[in-house]
Amino acid sequence: MSSPVLNIIASAISDSIRAGTPLLLATLGEVYTEKSGVVNLGIEGLMSVGALAGFAITLQTGNYALGLIFAALSAALLSSIHAFVCVHLRSNQTISGLALAMLGMGLSSLFGKPYVGLPLKNNIRPISVPILENIPLIGPTLFRQDVVVYVSIMLAIALWFTLFHTRYGISIRAVGENPASADSLGISVSIVRYFCTVLGGSLAGMAGAYISLGYTPGWNENITVGRGWIAVALTVFTFWNPLRSLVGAYLFGGIEAMQFRLQPMGIPPSMLTMLPYIATILALMVGTRSRFRKRLGAPKALGVPYEREE
Repeated sequence: MSSPVLNIIASAISDSIRAGTPLLLATLGEVYTEKSGVVNLGIEGLMSVGALAGFAITLQTGNYALGLIFAALSAALLSSIHAFVCVHLRSNQTISGLALAMLGMGLSSLFGKPYVGLPLKNNIRPISVPILENIPLIGPTLFRQDVVVYVSIMLAIALWFTLFHTRYGISIRAVGENPASADSLGISVSIVRYFCTVLGGSLAGMAGAYISLGYTPGWNENITVGRGWIAVALTVFTFWNPLRSLVGAYLFGGIEAMQFRLQPMGIPPSMLTMLPYIATILALMVGTRSRFRKRLGAPKALGVPYEREE
């Protein structure tokens, strides 16, 4: 295989990883949220708030690390409202999530107007790993990425290990499967669900910030373009597994990245653009059917408020 061909393949894979990174972060957060039994359909709004907060803080301080932190905190604060409504008030999680999505998108649109079109001097840039970057095919794809890509991969592994190989993960899964039994064993259902929902929100905020700081530096209204809904679908596609989220996110990222590469071949980019959203609709349709949810391994208490019996 010639070197130009290898370079094209490496470039395509690298673009898929970068495009899939915000999807991966948001999906990892939603996996934990849903594993605890809470559905959060407000990911799109949380990502929008994170994108604006990250861009605004980075623009003012010149430090994208601070931007990422504030993005996570702002989205975590917003998701705590969802946690309060769903866990404490035991309200309908679907309605609360949709309201959260609209609230987040509305807030980011309102407060983001002064930042439209402003240049960002210190955005997230790729970091080359010496020696390893020279490995054919693997080097350019894996070892010439930015710090958020590396962190997201490590997060996926760490969150998978925590969820399936630690007592904390057992507690989370127990709350999502049978909250009454978990409660009888001394596990606080409310604390677990609050924690997972806020954690999911913070990761969604980071995902949004990565878009405005790294993937497409800058701020524009509707910058997330539906990626939050794709993350909800990926949660179902990957069977609520953080490691599988890596594959699913990069696959969807590849579809997005290939739009411009296939346009010269006469394939309308709009056709490829529609694919993730069609898959999102199908996943949500399947995920709402109890029969399919059981087969896919969805948490049994997903979306069901818990009230302790006295």
